[in-house]
This record gives sequence, C-alpha cells and structure tokens, in this order.
Amino acid sequence: MKTARGLENLQDFIEVARGERPADLVLKNGKIVNVLSGEIHDGDVAIYEETVAGVGDYRGNKEIDLRGSYIVPGFIDGHVHVESSKLLLSEYATAVVPRGTTAAVIDPHEIANVLGLEGIRFMLASSRKVPLTAYVMLSSCVPATNLETSGHRLPAEKLAPLLKHKRVLGIAEVMNYPGVLTGEAEVLEKILLGRTRRVDGHAPGLTGKDLCAYIGTGIGSDHECTSAEEAREKLRLGMHVMIREGSIARSLADLLPVVTAENSRRLFFASDDRGPEDLWEEGHLDFMIRKAVSLGMKPMTAVQIATINAATYFGLERLGAVAPGYRADLVVLQDLEHLRVLKVFKGGRLMAEDGKLLQLPSLQPITVGYGSFRVDWSGLSRLSVAAGGDRIKVMQLVPGQILNRSVVEKAKIENGFVVSDVENDILKLSVIERHHATGNVGVGFVKGFGLKGGALASSVAHDSHNIIVVGASDEEMKVAAREVAKMGGGQVVVRGGSPVSALPLPVAGLMSDRALGDVVVSSRELKRAARNLGCLLQDPFMALSFLALPVIPELRVTDRGLVDVRRAGLIPLFGEG
Repeated sequence: MKTARGLENLQDFIEVARGERPADLVLKNGKIVNVLSGEIHDGDVAIYEETVAGVGDYRGNKEIDLRGSYIVPGFIDGHVHVESSKLLLSEYATAVVPRGTTAAVIDPHEIANVLGLEGIRFMLASSRKVPLTAYVMLSSCVPATNLETSGHRLPAEKLAPLLKHKRVLGIAEVMNYPGVLTGEAEVLEKILLGRTRRVDGHAPGLTGKDLCAYIGTGIGSDHECTSAEEAREKLRLGMHVMIREGSIARSLADLLPVVTAENSRRLFFASDDRGPEDLWEEGHLDFMIRKAVSLGMKPMTAVQIATINAATYFGLERLGAVAPGYRADLVVLQDLEHLRVLKVFKGGRLMAEDGKLLQLPSLQPITVGYGSFRVDWSGLSRLSVAAGGDRIKVMQLVPGQILNRSVVEKAKIENGFVVSDVENDILKLSVIERHHATGNVGVGFVKGFGLKGGALASSVAHDSHNIIVVGASDEEMKVAAREVAKMGGGQVVVRGGSPVSALPLPVAGLMSDRALGDVVVSSRELKRAARNLGCLLQDPFMALSFLALPVIPELRVTDRGLVDVRRAGLIPLFGEG
C-alpha cells in the first residue's frame, strides 16, 4: 500500500477488502498456494493498487480468469552477485523476472572490490527503474582478505551511512572467517554494525567450536554448505541455511536430505553466482524449485523455500505470501511439477507473460566503471618460475563445487623453469594485479581444465577481480592477459598467440553494457572456443573466476602468490606440505 496517501488510502483498501467496492484487479478461479497455512485452496485474489486486498470471492474493474492455474508469491533470491551474470541489473531483470523472480537480495561486493562505495551506489541507483526489487546487503569483505590486492578497502565507518537506505538490509557474507575467529577488529566492527539487522555468513567446512564462535558473533546464515552433514550442524547451531544452485556450485541435490517438515522454514534458495546462459537456458529460482520437486521435495515446501522463508529471514514484512496486506508480487503457474510460468505480476501490474517481459527496460547510460585497468606489465616476467624442486603444490578442481583439493604433483621442468604439463593436465595459472599498477603477479598450477593448448583469461576473478589467466604456455598466457586489458575488461580465449573468441566486460571489468541476448551468444562462443582447446569444464570461465578467491579451501592464487586457505597464509609452490 502507498502509505503516503494515508487515511484515505487505508479506508479505500478496507472497502475493497470487504467487497464494498470493486478491486483494481481480480485474478479469478485460481488455485492459491498458501505458504502461510501450507495448503492449496481455491479462491480469487483481489488487488488494490500494489497490494493484495483479499482472498475469496471478489469482483474487480479488471478480471483475469486463470482457469485453475496456480497462484504463488513472487520468488525471492536470498543471495546473489548480479555481477556474476555479466549483466547490468536491467538485463538481469530481463532474464529472471519472466521466470517468476520478483525480488533478490544482492551483495555487490564484486563491483565494490573494484570501485568501492561508488560501485555499491551504482548498483542501488541502477535498480530504481527495473521490474525487480533489489535489496542490498553491504559488502563486508572489500577486500576478502589481506592476501590479495583489491581496488578499494571498505571499513565499517564507510559502510555505516548506507545502512540508512531503505533497501539496505544488513551486512553481506562475512567471508573472512579466520579473521572472525582470531578477533580481527576490522572484521568484528562490521559484524557489530549489522547486528541490529542481518549479518550473512560464509564459512565453508567450519565445524565444532570454531563454528560456535563464528555463529555466536551474530552471523545468521550460510550458503556454503556442500553436504547434508554440514548443513545439519549449522541448522542445529541456529543458522539459516541457503540452498545454493549456481553455475558451478550446485549443492541442491546434496542438501536435499537435510530438509524436513520440522526444519524447512530455516532454509531458502540462493543462486549466488549464475551465468547468463544458465539463466537463459535453465532458469533461475523456477529451475531450483523444479529440480527440488523432481528430486522428491514436496511442491509446497519448495515454494515456501523460494518465497516466505527468505522474506522472514530478512524481515521483509508483507512480502512472500498471497494474503491480505501483502505486496501483490504474484506468479501464475500452469502446474507445480514442470513449473511453467504463465504470468508474473509486480505490485499488481502484469509484468511478464509466457516467458517474456511485456516492456523491456532500457539499457541505462553508464557513468561509472569504465577505464578501471592500471597494469604494470613488467611484472609478467614473474610468469617464468625457476625450478625450486621437482614437486609442486597443485589445485585439483572438484566437479560441481567451487572448493578444490591441494595435491602434490611432479613438476615438468624445461631449461630450469617449471612449465605447464599438458599431457598430465597440470596447467600454469596466474593472477596479475590490475588496480594500482603494483606489478604483482602470483603463479600456481591447476589440474582439471584439460587444455591441450592456448590460454583463457578473465578480469572476473573473485573477489578482487585482478586478471586471472590459465594456459598451456607462458606466451599465450601473456597475450590473453593483455587482450583482457585492451578490452577494458572481459574474457578471452587465445590460441597460437591470437584471440579466437572474446566477451568485452567494460563496466568495472565485470559486466557487459550489451543486451542479454548478445551476452548469451558471446558467452556460448567463449565456451565453444575453450572446448576446441580441449577444455573439460562445462563453464570454464566461472570455474576460473573462483581460483583467485582466498577464502574457499584449499588452495588459491592471488596476485601475491599461492594461498593455503586453511592456514590463511601464503605458502611456497615447491615441496610436499
């Protein structure tokens, strides 16, 4: 309801709710999926302005006969980095709203690591005129740790003024869990800042007393569970658990066994990092609900997890249900099994039908984020790694997860230098600092890409977003890294010293300024080019982006070197341990 109209508005609402005057819109003959009572029942839904006025038998100035279709609340994504879609918010809305997502809780820490407060303000401002309500959690880890070089640093005092914004809900994922456990003042200050609201967590593999300490500071959720056992422990200790199904980290099937009738209200869905092709081809939260139901979850439970549970956790009153006084963000489904979205209403207005927005948001003029590259290329000499032994620590990718395993492999040495071992799928990986022209270049090795030649490079490298590159030869890696900077940010596949496919991401080196369809086409071409080099991964650039994130076990590479995440420190490349 628009409270600005005050008493008159409320009186009008009451008359509509009582049936004394016609509603603005009535959805007739629908089956209401009632996430509050846990039942499905027949009834009309009467809408007054932006609000559900009543459920029952109503007449309206406009009526739509749903002929037995299902009415559910608009879906709510509990945790997402929009930047990972490579899309501006307007284009992201184009992808997800027709799928039934009407609200999302975003953490803009990708762009914040590049542009600082300007990046957060940009995301807030660019969400004003899109058909998706974007709530913001303030990025707690800019940078994620002191083991990398980011574009900016955001202490608690810089974040505090933004808490006054009506769509800011609290403090986003506290990834620096070692900093929490050791009592780092800067980390704890941010937790204290958000304790009157919500503080989200990020604690992969944390257990026992350390987990108790982490939760006890006031951190309320986690989206990093990769097993039912891990999720069950976190639920027992009071956390809300987000079931994540991103493009790389796909945990829905693994976490399903933990969901029971008794605890289901403590879980909600999160897409976290989902690429443009997956949004286009698979979907968003509709895909998660569909998958959960196909794996045996009751449809009612799946819809509750996608709607009212997130609204309750974040304190989004009057959102997430089909009931009087709730915002009329509604989705009409053909059925609860295949979950075909027929219509999407946002604030009582028909916004999308049969998979398409009725009015496409215009691509907004971009005034920030261009020209964000400052690279000292002399640092590329550090790509050459003099042999300091014949055994090297290697990151072993784990299928379907963003964590990896630390393994020790025999180094391939040529002329006294360690090089990529294509035959054994041990490839050189490097992170090149691009914010302050420090010349920092970190080097490691990774197993699981399968490249037989060429190189892949990207300016999407969580969370500091320096240039990350993997390749079969140093020369091809250098070419790929320079191509990324030449585009002002983006992703590229290089073969034989020349680029064969590229996707420019000029907005902070993270997002395209092009339309959804164009980005999807370019992203598909990138994947195809990577496969032609022998790449084994379904989404190689998404996998690559996480290899620089020094808060996900076990090994990572930043611009400062090889990181042992469990020890929270830099370690030598050579040796057994």
